[in-house]
This record gives sequence, structure tokens and C-alpha cells, in this order.
Amino acid sequence: MSVEDPFHQRLHHIASHSLSSDTAQTSGMRRVEAISGATVGSRNLWMGQTHVAASTNSGNHHHGESETAIYVVSGNPSFVFLDEEKGEIRVDTKPGDYIYVPPWVPHREENPDPENEAVVVISRTTQEAIVVNVPDLKWIGPVAVGTAEA
Repeated sequence: MSVEDPFHQRLHHIASHSLSSDTAQTSGMRRVEAISGATVGSRNLWMGQTHVAASTNSGNHHHGESETAIYVVSGNPSFVFLDEEKGEIRVDTKPGDYIYVPPWVPHREENPDPENEAVVVISRTTQEAIVVNVPDLKWIGPVAVGTAEA
């Protein structure tokens, strides 16, 4: 089988018990990787899960050039970003909801539930999980600044 032969490639099955935590992380949450360049050889896609424990907030971060799609599996996580005129905006969600995070937008996830973990499925338009942890939700120049973790 050759990569140049797109008609004879195989499908990849990633069982839930084999998800890897060997991916970029942000405080207050745990990311696990399912589909990436490292796991299946994807060229333009990263997919995995994020778990936020009960009564926990993640650190502020953005995903660089990557667009991010989020599907809420369980819990009622809130997604927080900064509107320069209105201040912090909270988007409260429930299972079955979707969130779109544009490239470079600093945000954080919050789980206000005192008893239940929030779990979301994440898909990104890059093969690796770009995560840039930042001190706050403010933008500085065309790109929010921080330290990249890969």
C-alpha cells in the first residue's frame, strides 16, 4: 500500500481505551488524542477529547492557526472568551451542542457543575494539537501571545 495510491489505503480504528494523553495540555483539563499525524498519519486533521473535572476551570489558551470544532458529549461546560466592548462572554452549553473556535482566539473552558465531569470531542484543522497557553484572554497584536506546547 502506498500513500500515493488513495484508493488502497486502510481505515484506522482507534478504540476508546487506546486514546493517548501524550498531547499538548492546559491546566485544569485533560486532553486525549485519537486522530493525528502521530496516531494515524492524518495530514490535515486532529481529533480527540477534553475532560474538565467538576468545579474546575481550564487555563486561558488558544490553538494558533487551527480552527477548532467542539461537540459536547456530557456535562454543561461553559466556554469563555473576551469581547473588547462587553468584557468576558460565557457561552453555556449542554450535551449535543457544538462550539466553533476561530484561529488565534484566546478562551478557556469552565465546568461549574460541582459533581460531574464535562467531556467534549474536539476536531482541529491541523494534524497536531496546537495549544498556546496565555496569561489572560486579551489579544496582543494580530496573535495572542504565550508559550506553545506540543
